[in-house]
Amino acid sequence: MFMITMMMGTLLTLSSQNWMSMWMGLEINMLSFLPIMMNKPSTKASEAMMMYFLIQSIGSTMLLFSVSMNMMFYSQPLKMNLIMTLSMLIKLGGAPFHLWVPEMMSKMKWSECMLLMTWQSLAPLHVMSNIKINNNTLMIMVMMSTIIGAVGGLNQTSLRKLMGYSSINHLGWMMATISNHNSWTKYFTLYSITACLTCFMMNHYKALFINQMNIMTMNLSETWNYLMIWLSLGGLPPLLGFLPKWLVIQTMMSKQAYIMMIIMIMMSLITLFYYMRTMTSMMIKPASSNQWMYTKSTSWKTTTCMIINLSFPVLMIMNFV
Repeated sequence: MFMITMMMGTLLTLSSQNWMSMWMGLEINMLSFLPIMMNKPSTKASEAMMMYFLIQSIGSTMLLFSVSMNMMFYSQPLKMNLIMTLSMLIKLGGAPFHLWVPEMMSKMKWSECMLLMTWQSLAPLHVMSNIKINNNTLMIMVMMSTIIGAVGGLNQTSLRKLMGYSSINHLGWMMATISNHNSWTKYFTLYSITACLTCFMMNHYKALFINQMNIMTMNLSETWNYLMIWLSLGGLPPLLGFLPKWLVIQTMMSKQAYIMMIIMIMMSLITLFYYMRTMTSMMIKPASSNQWMYTKSTSWKTTTCMIINLSFPVLMIMNFV
């Protein structure tokens, strides 16, 4: 039931033509997600729920305040737009309001982390795309999110925190094309696919920390699938995850934002480094281990994940047609 109301809240925001309806949709979405987090009550779940409620309440209050002030004072729309943008940045967990994301994700189950990184970001991103944001302000937010998302994950041993910083980095890429509705929706869709595949895989193997990687038992096809999913999330060509970054690079080049584009690509390479660190932990195992033995048939889940990850060339051709 709560999943249905959560989806209805997001759809209300996406279909709204005024700010108050958007705000109402965000609130329905937030209030529906809280019971999902408490599906199996525990101390960590309670902490995560309270943290999420407080952060989202602050963002909602700022949005409601800025909308109300915008109706009263037409002479200073840019200042109100800045407050509205910051309110969405708080809701999304973008830098410099990012600290709650990895901390909260470390207290959540993989299924909830998946929802937080994908579906829960859709409505705030749509609201942000309807705000007239100053280019310099947007550039600062993008740079901060991509840099902090990349550097913050370097010293993490928790896979859920690492995914949290990864989502902050990807958020920076999405915000870079937030004024172009077609570009950021494509990025969001493809990122959601790769993030869901990663969370499904981590949940399947019950992996929570990097040092658990070297005791995971996989056959050869599962190992390659695991490697491809992480590399795809990092945006390595020719895998699926490279397509959205390639689309953003095209958009940035059309705007002649070359310096910003180069910095974003460099930060993306740093994220690839900590993804590869998780893969190294899995591949370096005791000599007596038989992890490379093809001991069982390939499951349909593994086959599906591999097909999705290798579908990039087809999507690239379709983009040109």
